[in-house]
Amino acid sequence: MRAVLVVNPQATATTAAGRDVLAHALASEVKLDVIETDYRGHAMKAARKAAEEGVDLVVAHGGDGTVNEVVNGLLTAGSPAPMLGVVPGGSANVFARALGLPRDPVEATGVLLTAIESGRSRTVGLGRVSWHDGSRFFTFNAGVGWDADVVAWVDRKRGKQTSPYLYARAALACYMKPSHGQPQLQIEIPGEQPHQGGRLAFVSNTDPWTYLGNRPVHLNSECTFDGGLGLYSLSTLRLPTVLRALRQAVSKRGNQRGGKVLRRDDVGLIRVTAEEPVRLQVDGDLVGERTNVEFTSVPRALVVAL
Repeated sequence: MRAVLVVNPQATATTAAGRDVLAHALASEVKLDVIETDYRGHAMKAARKAAEEGVDLVVAHGGDGTVNEVVNGLLTAGSPAPMLGVVPGGSANVFARALGLPRDPVEATGVLLTAIESGRSRTVGLGRVSWHDGSRFFTFNAGVGWDADVVAWVDRKRGKQTSPYLYARAALACYMKPSHGQPQLQIEIPGEQPHQGGRLAFVSNTDPWTYLGNRPVHLNSECTFDGGLGLYSLSTLRLPTVLRALRQAVSKRGNQRGGKVLRRDDVGLIRVTAEEPVRLQVDGDLVGERTNVEFTSVPRALVVAL
């Protein structure tokens, strides 16, 4: 088996020693090339090249942004895409944890090696967000509005290190002083009348939506990698509504409900339109500002070694 290991040395939990251990372990099972990324988009480029060259397995070692780039590289190089391996190396590692992988890179490496030896894998669905001149796959979530503002705030403030506390500060700062005010969103779902007046739109490809440290955050608790997308929106950002939503999101049941909540599970398409440009994030990566985006479910898009 030919494999490429794509490592982001700037990810929160990656180290040179950890990279060497991972590479040595993988090299005992596969013919391995190692690529360290050194600029935004490098992981995507490396994964695309590996796919075009017929590599069997591409392993992403980094955070969710690294995984997202590798996935997009694999899926834009033609068909069939190589199998994906994931060894967490970031702060949240939402995709890996949602798949049931250990957070510890050494333990995750053990899972990956066992999967390679036994030929074990899982096929998962993805989401895809499109706009007038581009598109991007996402593995666990994407969003328009508040969450994208939080991503932008964190990007400005952090170095290599990040933490749940930093994201909490960002969420509060962006709530108190939103950069684009409170957007007015129109949300369209096939078979329904357009929903007017949404203040945010969070789209899930799995549950949980994200993690705050060890605590999962649930917005669409019935969303899975085997079904369609989940939608979560609020029609107001008044403090009582937001506090209630946060309390429900971090509860064990994660049962989001209320008169100001628009929630759908297992949908194939969601279209969001804004009168003024609002920020868009994909798997925790800021894409830019958009006025019209379309989220689609892509079933059985990717094979993951598990």
